[in-house]
Amino acid sequence: MPRTMRFLAISCLTACLLAGIAHAAPVSEQRLLAAGSDVDNWLSYGRDYSEQRYTPLDQINAGNVSGLGMAWYFETDTHLGLQSTPLAIDGVLYFSGAWNTVYAVDGATGQMLWTFDPEVPRSKSITACCGVLNRGLAAWEDLLYIGTLDGRLIAIERATGTLRWSAQTTDPNQAYSITGAPRVARGKVFIGNGGSEFGTRGFVSAYDAASGELAWRFYTVPGNPADGFENDAMARAAATWSGEWWRYGGGGTVWDSIVYDPEFNQLYLGVGNGAPHNRRIRSPGGGDNLYLASIVALNPDTGEYLWHYQQVPGDTWDYTASQQMTLAEIPWQGEQRKVILHAPKAGFVYIVDRATGKLLSAEPYTTVTWASGYDLDTGRPQENPGQDYDGEPAMVFPSAMGGHNWHPMAYSPDTGLLYIPELDMGMEFNEIDAVDYQHLRRHYNTGYELSGKAYSQAFTQAMLSHLPKAHLLAWDPVRQQAAWKLPHPYTHNGGVLATGGNLVFQGTSDGRFIAVRADNGELLWSFPTETSVMAGPISYRVNGEQYIAVTAGRGGALMMNMGRSYPTGNPNNRLLAFRLGASGSLPATPVAERPLPPPMPEASDEQIAEGRNLFNRFCARCHGADVVGDGSIPDLRYLAPVWHENFASVVLDGLMEQAGMPRFDDVLDNAQVDNIHAYVIARAHEDHALRTDQGWLARARSYLIDSAAQLAAWLVRRDAAAD
Repeated sequence: MPRTMRFLAISCLTACLLAGIAHAAPVSEQRLLAAGSDVDNWLSYGRDYSEQRYTPLDQINAGNVSGLGMAWYFETDTHLGLQSTPLAIDGVLYFSGAWNTVYAVDGATGQMLWTFDPEVPRSKSITACCGVLNRGLAAWEDLLYIGTLDGRLIAIERATGTLRWSAQTTDPNQAYSITGAPRVARGKVFIGNGGSEFGTRGFVSAYDAASGELAWRFYTVPGNPADGFENDAMARAAATWSGEWWRYGGGGTVWDSIVYDPEFNQLYLGVGNGAPHNRRIRSPGGGDNLYLASIVALNPDTGEYLWHYQQVPGDTWDYTASQQMTLAEIPWQGEQRKVILHAPKAGFVYIVDRATGKLLSAEPYTTVTWASGYDLDTGRPQENPGQDYDGEPAMVFPSAMGGHNWHPMAYSPDTGLLYIPELDMGMEFNEIDAVDYQHLRRHYNTGYELSGKAYSQAFTQAMLSHLPKAHLLAWDPVRQQAAWKLPHPYTHNGGVLATGGNLVFQGTSDGRFIAVRADNGELLWSFPTETSVMAGPISYRVNGEQYIAVTAGRGGALMMNMGRSYPTGNPNNRLLAFRLGASGSLPATPVAERPLPPPMPEASDEQIAEGRNLFNRFCARCHGADVVGDGSIPDLRYLAPVWHENFASVVLDGLMEQAGMPRFDDVLDNAQVDNIHAYVIARAHEDHALRTDQGWLARARSYLIDSAAQLAAWLVRRDAAAD
């Protein structure tokens, strides 16, 4: 077909598709309430209000999944990572990418229908703890909603991507951000925020879905008592804090999980960690510090407090309760019980009664050393002595990354199993004395050491005493034990989907998209994605065909700051869709350039050591611990000469601020930047030696470490098979 005719045909098809969206059925309240039985669509972040991430579709099943192939892929224009769960509404997929750009693509072909850019200021990257990413959208009537990195809640028309309204939900002068997906119910949009490490106070807001007017706001931690308390819940919470906690913000941000329960007309908030993490700095006289690390139930119409359950009183390890909550009805002690299933960072699976908040069960799903268990009468954990790093360092499991982070889990009512992306890993916590503590509003404030010897040895010690492991874990909530585990070779793997075809789908950090049997964990199918997969997959149906779709792209805090490179390349991020009988493939990943490092500057060992400490304090959360990047943003060991020539201008003068690289002239001076640069160049030389004949000893050491990791994974598989 001639080029002109092909262009006209594509334009005509796009126009027809847009016309179809314009006449599509609205996502009404009734439609959302019935979303569990709507097999064609994926209408909200967790598919329906239960957030089980389960589809009854079984056209793709354990018997034929080997015939699954890629139907199409859609490529974005960035490589900063994708965490978004797409919505599938009447044959169209909607998802969000880096900097909150929203895309609409045809679900059968992957053809883009429209895109919307909220024009987030790139300077906001400095207060985005975990990359410039977003986990998804919400839909209501004819609108889509997204929360932005600069704290706005935006409504756009589903048919065209046109802006309908925008509301600033946070104080723009404070270090708030939004990375979670909004939730919608009863004509209101619910949105939380992040930023506790930068000195903020958490809250959740409800906006009228049609007009964008603020309906109510609930704070999760108390503010300055001199200003009065917003409600009785805040007054009661204040009695559990001490000192002048409000000077540090308090934390408690609801940065991810918000769940509406239509059966009880309750809204559940997953409340995050304190600010700073170290409880002796945050609240020096002790106390539970409500409502940190808690599930809080509210009246969705008014924002009135109903009940709470605090999982980690006085949390001091960054054990947020912000991870996904799943609503289910399970057999419990001879009767059916409506419960919340929750597997957050702290390493326990919590089963909580949805009506009252009573704790029914708390059993560890991964290695846990901070607590020995829970008293079910009081609901309180039994902390182990010496694990709160009071006065001396402590090796604690799970690490601050958690036993399970934001990557969505799934629950199958067919098998009765909960499928968790487990991270089995610890870290060393080393306290900063309160006298030496400095609170920096635009930077991380944890209250424990994140640089120097303690920081660099944390993962080394974990490797020596207990190799970091990752699994796809199937947990039986009734028996309160693991049903099976599938080990992965690398940590930080993606979210999970369960289907009616006895399948569980998951993406991995080493660049695979896999399907396993839901009942026993047998690996049945794998597809090379050419990059890591972090997000949760979805399933939908178009023209009678079942599809599985997932966003693929490496990035975000859990990968960027780990100090680990990955075995696959990092092309522009993509949305991938699969169906039976398809045979599509991805283009070859380009070979990354590795320029020669520049000559070493004149710097003493002491200056390079200071550069290392400063790098791990201010730079590692994006560029990787000890200058080992994940590839989603530039790995500084492989900088082109022009960036070495302009290193100080980038770091101090904001030369690349409009591209998302923040300036650090508020905390660093020229001499310190020179030392950081010297350390970066030293690491570049070490890496170059490792990749050449000069590095035979280093390569041998690396080989031995990798071999040990592979042996550990094999032992896990052997033990799992024996069980």
